Amino acid sequence: QVQLVESGGGLVQAGGSLGLSCAASGRTFSTYAWFRQTPGKEREFVASIRWRARATGYADYADSVKGRFTISRDNAKNTVYLQMNSLKPEDTAVYYCAANEGYTVTFMYSTAYTYWGQGTQVTVSS
Repeated sequence: QVQLVESGGGLVQAGGSLGLSCAASGRTFSTYAWFRQTPGKEREFVASIRWRARATGYADYADSVKGRFTISRDNAKNTVYLQMNSLKPEDTAVYYCAANEGYTVTFMYSTAYTYWGQGTQVTVSS
């Protein structure tokens, strides 16, 4: 059974940091991404990390988080992380982990992903 289990959300003051984790089981994935969603809005791309064959992972970020967020992976633990620094109130959202078994070119689109976690709430107070 494939599972993506997020953890690490919570409440933090503006300017603070939080780290999210996404533990995967049941498959080996070549593409991971983090998306976020606020009520009444579509799910928004945050960051992605991808591997083609045995090459170094490729990471991409939404412009709104570039320089503040870092996506990384621990292969031994089959876990992907999102380190969020210099958080802003507009970062408040439910954050979702997504994954595909293959290398995903259209990594910034939520419709491109087969597997999703349950989401974890991140709230940044001003």
